[in-house]
Amino acid sequence: MRNDKLSVKSMDFAVEIINLVKMLKLKKESIISNQIGRSGTSIGANIREAQYAHGTADFIAKMHIALKEANETGYWLELLYKTEYISAEEFKSLNSMCTSIRVMLIASLNTIKSK
Repeated sequence: MRNDKLSVKSMDFAVEIINLVKMLKLKKESIISNQIGRSGTSIGANIREAQYAHGTADFIAKMHIALKEANETGYWLELLYKTEYISAEEFKSLNSMCTSIRVMLIASLNTIKSK
C-alpha cells in the first residue's frame, strides 16, 4: 500500500465513490452511477500507474489523465446533487475530497513541469 498523501486521498475517495455507487444502485440509478464509478476510481488507478511511469513524459500523461478523471467526477457529483440523488451534505463532502485531489494533482504537475 502506498503512503504518500495523494495515493491515500485517492484511495479513500475511491472507497467513498464505490459506497456511493452501491447506494445509487439501490435507488435503481444506473446511468450516472456507472459513469461516476469509472471516473472516480480511475483517479487513483492513474496516480498509481504514474508512480511506475517510463519517464517524465509518461508520468505527466498519467497524472493529466487522473486530473481529467477527477474533473469528470466533479461533474457527475454536481449532476447527482442537482437531480437530488445526493444531499447537499453528501455533495459538499465528496466534492471537497475531489477538489482536494485536483489541487494536489495540479501542484504535482506544476512541480514536475518546472524541473
